[in-house]
Amino acid sequence: MAKQPRAEQTRTTIIEAAAQMFDRQGFGSTSLSDIVTRGGITKGALYFHFVSKDELARAVIARQHQRSADAAERLLSRNLPGLETVLRAPFVLAEQVLTDPVARAGVRLTLEGGTLRNPVGGPFEEWTGVLAEQLRQGVRELDVRPAVDPDACARFVLSSFTGVHLAARALESPGQLPARLQEMWEVLIPGLAQPRRCAHHRDLAARLTDRLARSAAVAGVPAVPPPGPSLLPSPATAGAAAGSGPA
Repeated sequence: MAKQPRAEQTRTTIIEAAAQMFDRQGFGSTSLSDIVTRGGITKGALYFHFVSKDELARAVIARQHQRSADAAERLLSRNLPGLETVLRAPFVLAEQVLTDPVARAGVRLTLEGGTLRNPVGGPFEEWTGVLAEQLRQGVRELDVRPAVDPDACARFVLSSFTGVHLAARALESPGQLPARLQEMWEVLIPGLAQPRRCAHHRDLAARLTDRLARSAAVAGVPAVPPPGPSLLPSPATAGAAAGSGPA
């Protein structure tokens, strides 16, 4: 009876060691020997649980996917307004990738899917479906502009998050991610939200940015100070500015 918990603990150790190496070096540059060394396990133990590096990578993705799905379920259980849920979702994902090596590795492996025999797209498809349904709810609640295409916008929001995450990681530093997310929403909110609701959602984005920066700091990721509460003028200010210029 004691063997099953021990076997599951060994499997978890292997997955976490693999996640740390895949996160650090990528799929192609990580060997099974690297994972064995990182996890302090034997090759026999690794091969007992996983027959190949490809299978192990899929186990990391599956674990990241489950954590992501659990986070989505917790967010949806709050029964928040639709647009607020959409706005919060990238911050939920960002907190995972900033604080959890398994989440970072799972995202990286998914994006490097061409190195796997059968690329994995399930997590992105599921999040897209969640965001699209929340945008439809936002239209019904009169928070989202009625002309918005929920499916196209959901794909764009998720793609935008992926882009700012990759850029912060590859070109700047992970600690830039909170500030870059706020910038992302400063650009997207005016095109999504009814004008009367833009200020409310900008303020929410600023507060979520601050909270994400604090979570990153606790996890040992020094965050860059976020921008001010609004990088773009309000609709009224923009209209006044436009009216004062040449026709």
